[in-house]
Amino acid sequence: REPQEWLGAPLSAQFPLHMISIQPSDRLHSQMDATATVQGNKTAGHETLYMHPQDAATRDIQDGDEIEVSNARGRMLAGVRLTDGLTPGVVIIATGAWFDPGFGRAWQPWDRAGNPNVLTLDIGTSSLTQGPNAMSCLVEIKKHRICTNG
Repeated sequence: REPQEWLGAPLSAQFPLHMISIQPSDRLHSQMDATATVQGNKTAGHETLYMHPQDAATRDIQDGDEIEVSNARGRMLAGVRLTDGLTPGVVIIATGAWFDPGFGRAWQPWDRAGNPNVLTLDIGTSSLTQGPNAMSCLVEIKKHRICTNG
């Protein structure tokens, strides 16, 4: 059986980037997220998302920008770092940012810290790989723009 979300799925027309959430190297899950070391590893004050420069260029995103990552399940802010070490169409972010809910539509969670759990499916492990299905989903990314009056 094919996965629900992958770059060949019909949903990829609306959400063309495959986000993979990995375990962080500087903490155990969300433990110690508030420490100075972990906070010093953030980008633009949020969890760091890694993106291929080709994907960033089509979205007018620069290294270090604050970005909005979204799909039909939710939205989150992140800071972006560009790397040639990824395949175009794939983005990576670590799990573990403490959930920091923001204002928005009641039916769509909004996280200001960069917690990918607001975007991933709520399903169990894969019967094929025995790995968590929830660590992968389709998303779209845009530069975060703050609206101001005047």
